[in-house]
Amino acid sequence: MDELVQRLAEGEHPVSVGGPKPSLEEFKKRVTDMGYVFIKFTNTRGGTDLGVRVDKNTTELSQANFEQGNGSVHVEGTLTLNYVKVRCVANIDLSTLNGTGHLVIQEEVRV
Repeated sequence: MDELVQRLAEGEHPVSVGGPKPSLEEFKKRVTDMGYVFIKFTNTRGGTDLGVRVDKNTTELSQANFEQGNGSVHVEGTLTLNYVKVRCVANIDLSTLNGTGHLVIQEEVRV
């Protein structure tokens, strides 16, 4: 099993909204319209910015107030990191665009 994937799957880790231009407006657009967000695990060497396909069935926006820039978003989605299929689970505070998250290992991809 990949060491980075294993580490991010154990416990909670600090995360922030990632991507080329992290902002509240960009995050809202990505979560609600595009269905693809960037979540950055900040406690890795240089940070690990992951592109996550949003799972609309498990992502929770009821505590979010994007207009006022407060509340929180629970976002979940899938991706492949270092040949391992994972689910990214993160809780983001909209006032800071920071939060906590972890990976859930789904399966290792054979190469």
